Amino acid sequence: MMWMKKTIKELDIYISDGNYSSKYPRSEEFVEEGIPFIRGNNMVDGDITDDEMYFITPEKHSILLKGHVKAGDVLITTRGNIGQVAIVPDRHEDSNINAQIVLLRTNQETLYNRYLLWALQSHEANEQYLALQTGTALKQLPVGKLEKLSIEVTDINKQHEIADILDKTYEVVKLRRKELQLLDDLIKARFVEMFGDPVSNPLGWEKKMLKTVCVKLNDGTHFSPESFEEGEYKYVTAKNIKESGFDFTNITYVSEAVHRPIYERCNPELGDVLYIKDGVTTGIAMVNTLNEEFTLLSSVALLKQNRKIMDGYFLAAVLNNENMYSDIRSNMGGAAITRLTIAKLNMIQIIVPPLKLQQQFSDFVHQVDKSKVAVQKALKETQLLFDSLMQQYFG
Repeated sequence: MMWMKKTIKELDIYISDGNYSSKYPRSEEFVEEGIPFIRGNNMVDGDITDDEMYFITPEKHSILLKGHVKAGDVLITTRGNIGQVAIVPDRHEDSNINAQIVLLRTNQETLYNRYLLWALQSHEANEQYLALQTGTALKQLPVGKLEKLSIEVTDINKQHEIADILDKTYEVVKLRRKELQLLDDLIKARFVEMFGDPVSNPLGWEKKMLKTVCVKLNDGTHFSPESFEEGEYKYVTAKNIKESGFDFTNITYVSEAVHRPIYERCNPELGDVLYIKDGVTTGIAMVNTLNEEFTLLSSVALLKQNRKIMDGYFLAAVLNNENMYSDIRSNMGGAAITRLTIAKLNMIQIIVPPLKLQQQFSDFVHQVDKSKVAVQKALKETQLLFDSLMQQYFG
């Protein structure tokens, strides 16, 4: 078996990007039904999602000749978020693509499209995207640059073997993620079953302003302190807050001198609720599960609930409820950065059922969380296996 490194230009691939200039559809030219017009946000997990799909008329499609795709084409984004890839499914035969996407049509006898799909997602490929891209404000990977990208290729039978192994392994990764999502959905369904819609409040629970159910409601530091890859105290920002819990990927640390004055004002403790109040992820709440001191940035609010009347897991579930989330975000201000001020947070109306009922819900959350821990462990192991296979095959 022979391995060779070849550039995209050296491989038997037809390359075309979407249409530019005056031919490009104006906003008023998109229609409710017609020819699908695939954009980067329609490319998810190597496939095409029809969520938020745009459509153009057959007449417009006949003008945009460069962007006609065939089933089996590999698509790659070459502007903005460079390197997203997907394979065109049968249902999108003869759809069209926007100007941010390039199509790669392989000769299936020499280069298997699913092998190319995985090769373009490898660490080696991502390193090349960074080296080949142009632009400052908007990163771009022109076709001429893309053609210089190189991948490891082997005989067609081995390509099929490798792609099949990666397909099957990644399918397990997706199944594990789906399991976690279903468990999260179970918690949300149980909340609605017990308490109803917290906005319309059909069960007639008492409502109170958020400031009256918290003994403290403030946010983290309003300046960006110097932080390091290692240190004494975790520096928690909005990117570390997820509905499912902390994400400490790329967490940084601050010194005692930086931490102490911030913590004296904003002191998250085990069981308190943390709430994103600034930026695109505003509205996500989670319960603090860390039994240690850490430093918060101002993008995260500390909701220190009065535990005599409010359970933390119940409060987080209220804030994460879909209708509540939408209602709160409708009150956001800010132009460049959307945000909720502490003053607006204080005024949010929260349902307050009996504490005993809240605690019953909290007990249910803890039971589901035990199942989530097992699934998360399995997901981590499968993801590590997949990553090691990608490294083995493509570097």
